[in-house]
Amino acid sequence: MNFEIKPGWEIPDRDLTMRAVHSSGPGGQNVNKVSTKVQLRFSALSGSVLSAGQKARLAATFKSYLNQAGELLISCDESRSLETNKERALLRLRAMLLAIADPPKYRHKTKPTRGSRERRLAGKKRRGELKQQRQAKPT
Repeated sequence: MNFEIKPGWEIPDRDLTMRAVHSSGPGGQNVNKVSTKVQLRFSALSGSVLSAGQKARLAATFKSYLNQAGELLISCDESRSLETNKERALLRLRAMLLAIADPPKYRHKTKPTRGSRERRLAGKKRRGELKQQRQAKPT
């Protein structure tokens, strides 16, 4: 079963590894007995799911989530339920990949319009005239 990011974009199961580990935090003795924390590993930089541009954006945007082997590591221990933590980890992965899916839009530089330049200069002129009126006149 492949994990679908969006229609037409899937991650094969061989690129995803999910492991349950002991969780920290509240839970009483249950936290010592049951492994509810999920560690999700996605071989992002070595797999063939992402394009070169997407790999570069992923490495730049989420570099704190990448380990030495080029795997994206996501941990989730928000819930006491293993299944809920698995779902949340997969949702995080989907959100991260959708964030880097498309390249950022190029910003075209624009020049101020003629009207905006005229309004700016008119405002400066009014301000200068006001300051001129405040000056002491020689008598």
